[in-house]
Amino acid sequence: MAADVNKLVDQVIGVEGGYANHPADRGGATMWGITEQVARAHNYTGDMRNLPRKFAAAIYAQRYWFEVGLDRVAAVAPELAAELFDIAVNMGPRWAGTLFQRALNVLNRGASDYPDIEADGRIGTMSIDALNRFIARRKAPGLVVLLRAVSCLRGARYIEIAEKNPSQEAFVYGWIANRVDQDHLK
Repeated sequence: MAADVNKLVDQVIGVEGGYANHPADRGGATMWGITEQVARAHNYTGDMRNLPRKFAAAIYAQRYWFEVGLDRVAAVAPELAAELFDIAVNMGPRWAGTLFQRALNVLNRGASDYPDIEADGRIGTMSIDALNRFIARRKAPGLVVLLRAVSCLRGARYIEIAEKNPSQEAFVYGWIANRVDQDHLK
């Protein structure tokens, strides 16, 4: 199954919904899940309530898929790329790469399967090489474990966010229900 970025964008927009401006949301006003800051960085000048869905979709594909390097991940592990895409959208692009790299590092059997990589959030040649070597060693069952490891790290991050800032508790249930359990993306 190849990851279709347009389908993933549609699914994320479905989860994110339309206009929102929750007082506890650190992102402020959003439309289709795109924050005002991100929209402005992509030269949108209008009212956030009027952000065109097509404009939001283009931002999602560019900023949270291609710039993150998820097209390269999708070439070998489409379900993992889909998970990382949703993490990039919800937590930020660097978090998607960082959680992926951390999971790869703890699954390399003490660097005997491939060297540790810097968990810097940038998915580049070294991250893709580690992924390819992981797959060569662990095959399809290993990808299931890697996906679970990334999902576990994601869930732990949500809890850390709320523990550090109790106002974010307003979102933890939804984050875990709609994001950690990725069955909705299938």
